[in-house]
Parts: sequence; C-alpha cells; structure tokens
Amino acid sequence: MEVRDAVEEDAGALAAIADAPPDVMCDLIHDRTVRVAERRQSGDGPNLDADAIDAEVLGFVSFDAREDVVDVTGFGGTEDACELLLGEPIRFARKEGMAVEVVVPAAEDEMRAAVEAVGFGKAADGPTFGGEPTVRYRFSP
Repeated sequence: MEVRDAVEEDAGALAAIADAPPDVMCDLIHDRTVRVAERRQSGDGPNLDADAIDAEVLGFVSFDAREDVVDVTGFGGTEDACELLLGEPIRFARKEGMAVEVVVPAAEDEMRAAVEAVGFGKAADGPTFGGEPTVRYRFSP
C-alpha cells in the first residue's frame, strides 16, 4: 500500500468511500490536505506505460491545521488504509508540536477502532450531526 497526495482525478473514488458527491470531494481536495492510500497493480512487459498502471484507492484522510491543533476533517476506507493514513496528520502534528483531533460517529465501530488503534484517546462526546451522536478523539504527541 502506498500513500500519496490526492489529486482531482481521485474525487470519484473518494466520493464512493465517503458516500458523498464527487464535487464535494473535489472541493475537499482543493481546500484541505488530502492523502490517499492505494494499491498499485502493474502489468508485465518492458514497454508498459506508466499511465497503464492500475491503482485502487483503498482510503483517504483529509486534515487542516488551526492555531494549536490539527483537525482530521474526514477519513474512510479499509481498516488497514485508515490506520496507515491517520499517521499522516499525526506526523505533521508531531513536527509542529500540535495535538490532533478527530470526530467520529458513535455508531461507526470500524472508524472508532482505527483511531484507537493508532493511539487516539476519547476526549469527550462530540457534536450531534443529523441527529447522530459523535465521539471526539484526541492524540497528543
């Protein structure tokens, strides 16, 4: 699995993962730091063009920095991809001497498991979105 910066062409794959419209994900790519995890599948042969390499997007993370905290504004994908990608805002925060926060829907057991697996701790109940409760997690380096 490889991690790279998201590009506009990723909007469709990210939209499928996040269950959001592609234009919303395209705006996210333009407005935030967005990283994707992908599995590359290349064909055989010495004349294989680099554009012919198939890459499957397995997950994404988006984040931005405020004065003293890095906010994870969205993430999703396979459990392994999420765990790998959550390391991106953590690395940034460590370099800048900041904490990282993420809000996860309380009913999303897999997302909560991913943030807990990489070292986030429950900080408080989060805001309610669409009538659904959330949990606020925090990682302090």
